[in-house]
Amino acid sequence: MFIQTENTPNPNTIKFHPGVEVMASGTADFRDREAATRSPLAERLFDVLGVEGVFFSQDYLSITKKEDGNWDSMKPHVLTAIMEHFVAGRPLFKDDSRAGIAEASSSTEEDSDIVRQIKELIDTRVRPAVAEDGGDIIYRSFDDGIVKLELYGACSGCPSSTMTLKQGIENMLKHYVPEVVAVEAVNG
Repeated sequence: MFIQTENTPNPNTIKFHPGVEVMASGTADFRDREAATRSPLAERLFDVLGVEGVFFSQDYLSITKKEDGNWDSMKPHVLTAIMEHFVAGRPLFKDDSRAGIAEASSSTEEDSDIVRQIKELIDTRVRPAVAEDGGDIIYRSFDDGIVKLELYGACSGCPSSTMTLKQGIENMLKHYVPEVVAVEAVNG
Protein backbone atom coordinates (compact mmCIF):
# COMPACT_ATOMS: atom_id res chain seq x y z
CA MET A 1 0.00 0.00 0.00
CA PHE A 2 1.33 3.40 -0.98
CA ILE A 3 0.11 6.36 1.08
CA GLN A 4 0.51 9.80 -0.45
CA THR A 5 0.92 12.84 1.77
CA GLU A 6 -0.06 16.41 1.04
CA ASN A 7 0.60 19.61 2.95
CA THR A 8 -2.36 21.83 3.83
CA PRO A 9 -2.62 25.58 4.47
CA ASN A 10 -2.53 24.68 8.18
CA PRO A 11 1.18 24.09 8.91
CA ASN A 12 0.28 21.69 11.71
CA THR A 13 -1.88 19.44 9.50
CA ILE A 14 -0.99 16.94 6.77
CA LYS A 15 -3.41 15.02 4.53
CA PHE A 16 -2.77 11.29 4.11
CA HIS A 17 -4.27 9.58 1.02
CA PRO A 18 -4.24 5.78 1.55
CA GLY A 19 -5.53 5.03 -1.96
CA VAL A 20 -8.64 3.33 -0.57
CA GLU A 21 -12.00 4.61 0.61
CA VAL A 22 -11.75 5.91 4.16
CA MET A 23 -15.44 6.75 4.69
CA ALA A 24 -18.38 5.98 2.41
CA SER A 25 -20.03 9.30 3.23
CA GLY A 26 -19.66 12.21 5.59
CA THR A 27 -16.66 13.16 7.70
CA ALA A 28 -15.55 12.42 11.24
CA ASP A 29 -13.46 14.75 13.40
CA PHE A 30 -11.64 13.61 16.53
CA ARG A 31 -10.32 16.61 18.45
CA ASP A 32 -9.01 14.65 21.43
CA ARG A 33 -8.24 11.15 22.67
CA GLU A 34 -11.65 10.78 24.32
CA ALA A 35 -13.49 11.44 21.05
CA ALA A 36 -11.23 8.90 19.33
CA THR A 37 -12.57 6.00 21.40
CA ARG A 38 -15.24 5.42 18.69
CA SER A 39 -12.59 4.49 16.13
CA PRO A 40 -9.76 1.96 16.44
CA LEU A 41 -7.73 3.87 13.83
CA ALA A 42 -8.25 7.25 15.51
CA GLU A 43 -7.23 5.72 18.86
CA ARG A 44 -4.07 4.30 17.34
CA LEU A 45 -3.21 7.62 15.72
CA PHE A 46 -3.61 9.41 19.06
CA ASP A 47 -1.02 6.97 20.44
CA VAL A 48 1.55 8.69 18.20
CA LEU A 49 3.37 11.24 20.34
CA GLY A 50 2.41 14.75 19.20
CA VAL A 51 -0.94 14.01 17.51
CA GLU A 52 -3.56 16.60 18.46
CA GLY A 53 -6.38 15.83 16.01
CA VAL A 54 -7.57 13.25 13.50
CA PHE A 55 -10.05 13.85 10.68
CA PHE A 56 -11.55 11.26 8.30
CA SER A 57 -13.06 12.08 4.91
CA GLN A 58 -14.03 9.98 1.92
CA ASP A 59 -10.58 9.40 0.49
CA TYR A 60 -8.13 10.90 2.97
CA LEU A 61 -7.25 11.44 6.62
CA SER A 62 -5.94 14.72 8.02
CA ILE A 63 -3.67 14.53 11.02
CA THR A 64 -2.98 17.63 13.10
CA LYS A 65 0.10 17.77 15.29
CA LYS A 66 0.56 19.71 18.50
CA GLU A 67 2.42 22.99 18.17
CA ASP A 68 5.61 21.40 19.53
CA GLY A 69 5.18 18.18 17.51
CA ASN A 70 7.77 17.23 14.88
CA TRP A 71 6.55 15.79 11.57
CA ASP A 72 9.96 14.20 10.86
CA SER A 73 9.59 11.92 13.88
CA MET A 74 5.78 11.56 13.76
CA LYS A 75 5.17 10.82 10.07
CA PRO A 76 6.63 7.27 10.00
CA HIS A 77 4.44 6.25 12.95
CA VAL A 78 1.33 7.81 11.40
CA LEU A 79 2.01 6.10 8.06
CA THR A 80 2.51 2.73 9.79
CA ALA A 81 -0.75 3.05 11.75
CA ILE A 82 -2.74 3.94 8.63
CA MET A 83 -1.18 1.22 6.49
CA GLU A 84 -1.60 -1.55 9.06
CA HIS A 85 -5.22 -0.56 9.66
CA PHE A 86 -6.29 -0.65 6.01
CA VAL A 87 -4.16 -3.65 4.97
CA ALA A 88 -5.74 -5.67 7.79
CA GLY A 89 -9.23 -4.60 6.64
CA ARG A 90 -10.23 -3.39 10.11
CA PRO A 91 -13.43 -1.37 10.54
CA LEU A 92 -13.10 2.39 10.87
CA PHE A 93 -15.58 2.53 13.77
CA LYS A 94 -16.20 0.18 16.67
CA ASP A 95 -19.87 -0.12 15.82
CA ASP A 96 -22.16 0.91 12.97
CA SER A 97 -23.09 4.12 14.78
CA ARG A 98 -23.20 7.31 12.71
CA ALA A 99 -22.88 9.44 15.85
CA GLY A 100 -20.44 12.28 15.39
CA ILE A 101 -20.29 11.95 11.61
CA ALA A 102 -20.82 15.24 9.81
CA GLU A 103 -22.92 15.12 6.65
CA ALA A 104 -23.83 17.74 4.09
CA SER A 105 -26.63 20.01 5.28
CA SER A 106 -29.56 18.79 3.23
CA SER A 107 -32.48 21.17 3.08
CA THR A 108 -35.79 20.40 4.75
CA GLU A 109 -39.32 21.64 4.15
CA GLU A 110 -39.01 23.86 7.24
CA ASP A 111 -36.05 25.72 5.73
CA SER A 112 -36.76 29.13 4.31
CA ASP A 113 -35.69 29.90 0.76
CA ILE A 114 -32.77 31.87 2.20
CA VAL A 115 -31.53 28.92 4.28
CA ARG A 116 -31.92 26.56 1.31
CA GLN A 117 -29.83 28.91 -0.82
CA ILE A 118 -27.15 29.25 1.88
CA LYS A 119 -26.93 25.47 2.34
CA GLU A 120 -26.68 24.91 -1.40
CA LEU A 121 -23.86 27.46 -1.74
CA ILE A 122 -21.98 25.95 1.22
CA ASP A 123 -22.36 22.39 -0.06
CA THR A 124 -21.61 23.05 -3.73
CA ARG A 125 -19.04 25.87 -3.66
CA VAL A 126 -17.41 25.94 -0.23
CA ARG A 127 -17.18 22.33 1.00
CA PRO A 128 -15.31 21.02 -2.07
CA ALA A 129 -12.69 23.78 -1.75
CA VAL A 130 -12.33 23.22 1.99
CA ALA A 131 -11.95 19.46 1.42
CA GLU A 132 -9.01 20.19 -0.90
CA ASP A 133 -7.33 21.81 2.12
CA GLY A 134 -7.94 18.78 4.36
CA GLY A 135 -11.04 19.84 6.23
CA ASP A 136 -14.79 20.24 6.15
CA ILE A 137 -17.29 22.98 6.90
CA ILE A 138 -20.91 22.39 7.88
CA TYR A 139 -23.84 24.80 8.01
CA ARG A 140 -25.26 25.09 11.55
CA SER A 141 -27.72 28.01 11.57
CA PHE A 142 -28.90 31.32 10.14
CA ASP A 143 -30.32 33.86 12.55
CA ASP A 144 -30.62 37.66 12.30
CA GLY A 145 -28.45 37.71 9.19
CA ILE A 146 -25.64 35.68 10.76
CA VAL A 147 -24.63 32.35 9.22
CA LYS A 148 -22.97 29.99 11.69
CA LEU A 149 -20.61 27.35 10.32
CA GLU A 150 -18.60 24.63 12.01
CA LEU A 151 -15.04 23.92 10.86
CA TYR A 152 -13.48 20.46 10.95
CA GLY A 153 -10.13 18.85 10.25
CA ALA A 154 -7.31 21.04 8.96
CA CYS A 155 -9.63 24.07 8.97
CA SER A 156 -10.25 23.90 12.70
CA GLY A 157 -7.53 25.98 14.28
CA CYS A 158 -5.94 26.94 10.96
CA PRO A 159 -4.34 30.39 11.10
CA SER A 160 -5.99 31.37 7.80
CA SER A 161 -9.49 30.08 8.64
CA THR A 162 -10.73 33.44 9.96
CA MET A 163 -9.61 35.17 6.78
CA THR A 164 -11.22 32.43 4.67
CA LEU A 165 -14.50 32.82 6.58
CA LYS A 166 -14.60 36.59 6.37
CA GLN A 167 -13.02 37.39 3.01
CA GLY A 168 -14.05 34.29 1.11
CA ILE A 169 -17.20 32.66 2.40
CA GLU A 170 -18.83 35.74 3.92
CA ASN A 171 -18.27 37.84 0.79
CA MET A 172 -19.61 35.08 -1.47
CA LEU A 173 -22.72 34.53 0.67
CA LYS A 174 -23.39 38.29 0.89
CA HIS A 175 -23.12 38.51 -2.90
CA TYR A 176 -25.63 35.73 -3.59
CA VAL A 177 -27.83 36.13 -0.50
CA PRO A 178 -28.23 39.82 0.43
CA GLU A 179 -29.90 38.88 3.74
CA VAL A 180 -26.52 37.56 5.02
CA VAL A 181 -24.70 40.19 7.09
CA ALA A 182 -21.94 38.05 8.65
CA VAL A 183 -20.46 34.56 8.92
CA GLU A 184 -19.19 33.13 12.21
CA ALA A 185 -17.41 29.93 13.18
CA VAL A 186 -18.93 27.86 15.99
CA ASN A 187 -17.56 24.88 17.91
CA GLY A 188 -19.52 21.63 18.03
